[in-house]
Amino acid sequence: MSQYLTQNNGSLLFSIRQEIDKACSILKVENHIAEILKHCQRELVVSFPVKMSNNEIRIFKGYRVHHNITRGPAKGGIRYHPDVDLDEIKALAMLMTFKCAVVNIPFGGAKGGVVCDPSHMTIQEIENLTRRFASEISILIGPEVDIPAPDINTNPQIMAWIMDTYSMNKGHSVLSVVTGKPLIIGGSQGRADATGRGVAYITSSITQELGISLARSRVAVQGFGNVGFSTARILKEEFGCQIIGVADVGGAVYHPSGLDIIQLKRYEQERKTVFDYPEAESYPREDIFRFPCDIFIPAAIENQITAETARLLNCQVVIEGANGPTTPGGDVVLTEKGIKVVPDILANAGGVVVSYFEWVQGIQSYFWSEREVNQRLKEIMESSFYQVLDCSQKYKVSLREAAFLIAISRVAEATRVRGIYP
Repeated sequence: MSQYLTQNNGSLLFSIRQEIDKACSILKVENHIAEILKHCQRELVVSFPVKMSNNEIRIFKGYRVHHNITRGPAKGGIRYHPDVDLDEIKALAMLMTFKCAVVNIPFGGAKGGVVCDPSHMTIQEIENLTRRFASEISILIGPEVDIPAPDINTNPQIMAWIMDTYSMNKGHSVLSVVTGKPLIIGGSQGRADATGRGVAYITSSITQELGISLARSRVAVQGFGNVGFSTARILKEEFGCQIIGVADVGGAVYHPSGLDIIQLKRYEQERKTVFDYPEAESYPREDIFRFPCDIFIPAAIENQITAETARLLNCQVVIEGANGPTTPGGDVVLTEKGIKVVPDILANAGGVVVSYFEWVQGIQSYFWSEREVNQRLKEIMESSFYQVLDCSQKYKVSLREAAFLIAISRVAEATRVRGIYP
């Protein structure tokens, strides 16, 4: 084990590298390929000035990382958050490589971010920051090289500004340089709900396999942004689930008979939190782990299910809607409690699948209906789930380990076939 890994024990980056080591050992992957997979190919760190509304010039730091592009162009979101750092971005880029591989779409992994708090910025300041950041990372991005997408605190409007900035520098419109764009400039039908819909399809598959009736199942969702809300709404409206608990940064709400998700979202948009929603009981946000349910869906940020919070969970299944929500210690406790976990690189891959669809549509200038998008997404998610399940049973490993086995075997094989450039 390298000195770097020892020094960073407990981080998401360390956890992913542990998974790589385990998978490579089982698959008997050559040492040099294992080392390639544990390192990122390109890491761009930028510091850039932005003019604020009060005419002050502030310096922001941003990142864009390519982990591996052996199987195709780099693909990954851009997040705006005060806690963004290089190790986090590297870890998330690695997850993107394996996420694309486990659902077998021809992308590699990337991730980007800017250290900022957009909740304390005006719309004009966010646009200024976005356009300057897009210019700084334009040496890495492009429709055949690296295709960004939305992530935490970014959205279709921000993708539109990135696309426009890139296009202005090229002298013509380049629709496929980003995904998650508004429909009017080449976005895809179904993209807004894609990650949540993918989580819902995976939830349906795992509950069928475990003999759990999804209709009327009790579901608790941590996080009520795009992924958490879409997942909750689709599970309730299309699968008949009862969403008994929801939490966000401001607190948690609980109703044993199920929450009205649409009404709760309206309340959250007005108050900026679900806390004190009048049609439910309110609790501290960490109490979401205590709510009795059949299915728990972490859809917030990484490292939420720790050994401590895992001991509080009273559910049968965890479906990872967020990236890296479970720590290694949390995984151990969930296994001891017999709680089945569907890992992030499979469970929340719906977003990158439909991003792939959007990229293809943009290149061809031929767009699909929402029904076509959802049907193709369903086929890929269900097929990928059963491949992971079969692998899990073959090697007698967890679904997380099986997902990494499939993903790493595909990236490793592509590396062998392409060879090492001198």
